[in-house]
Amino acid sequence: MPIEKLHIADFLQRSNQFPILDVRSPGEYEHAHIPGAFSLPLFSNEERAIIGTAYKQKGREEAVGEGLNFFSSSMKSIPKKALEIFENCATGDAPVFYVHCWRGGMRSEAVAWLLNLYGYKVYLLQGGYKSFRRWANQQFEKKRNYKIIGGYTGSGKTELLNALKVRGENIIDLEQLAHHKGSSFGSLGMPSQPSQEMFENKLAWQLGMNCNDHQRVWLEDESRHIGIIHIPDVLWGQLRLGDLYFLEIPANERLKYITTHYGQFDVESLKAGVLRIQKRLGGLETKNALQYLDKGDISKCFEILLRYYDRLYRASLEKHLAEGSNLHKITCASVDNYNAVAVLDSV
Repeated sequence: MPIEKLHIADFLQRSNQFPILDVRSPGEYEHAHIPGAFSLPLFSNEERAIIGTAYKQKGREEAVGEGLNFFSSSMKSIPKKALEIFENCATGDAPVFYVHCWRGGMRSEAVAWLLNLYGYKVYLLQGGYKSFRRWANQQFEKKRNYKIIGGYTGSGKTELLNALKVRGENIIDLEQLAHHKGSSFGSLGMPSQPSQEMFENKLAWQLGMNCNDHQRVWLEDESRHIGIIHIPDVLWGQLRLGDLYFLEIPANERLKYITTHYGQFDVESLKAGVLRIQKRLGGLETKNALQYLDKGDISKCFEILLRYYDRLYRASLEKHLAEGSNLHKITCASVDNYNAVAVLDSV
């Protein structure tokens, strides 16, 4: 069976039922990769460094020789590992693999040749991972009908996004992709944040593969930065112009929601969150918030914090509207998952 080379759009569309094998080094893969791809490195991090040094110091021929030495020692293990990946994640009797490296060069071609030698059908990504990164940036540039869910802290915006998803709407959960909820307490209960590049890859995948270009896309109103992650500039510009659907929920209802949500975390973690904003919160409010935590009065602590975050969001909202976004107010008596009806009725 001949090895076929595919452009990025075909590669992604046709690989949805079969494994994508990323043959770059483990370090390259860990930094960022195509979402859902499996790591099957041709060279280890150390081997890649040796080859790179040989290329710089002695030239291409010496580097190729080093690479062939390492390749020969892994020729038996690579097909075995690839078959294990296929059997664990794909269906069908005949193994099919979609393979890429960094630029679509020797590493992916070597692995493709080896797998093809074993009788497996192989597709190569033309241009390698770099072509995926170009595709990812193109997803941010596409004009889409973005709809933004806004509301003060504790309005249950993420839950509303999920309710919209159940109703068949396109949604992007930026906080889930960034592993952070945006505030000084945003890392609590979340995994470590991905690299900026990996965040962009996951975001682009959601936009390009899971969202219909001709339908509206719902997102939560976020700051440009979510923890250490920032929303790509070209996309951020579009989001700031999207219609804003603002949930008006009484402060006491929002307080009950965030007290329940964050009250599950240990006091020391909550104190650390307070201390991260102490300069902006002010000395007296910081002191009072910490004292309430020491007394076990989570509600009183978050009453102080809610006032602080409400002020911040009011300023952000005014700027958002000044930039040209249309505001639609949705009055809600409490925080629940049924606000989706009111939101969709207002569109």
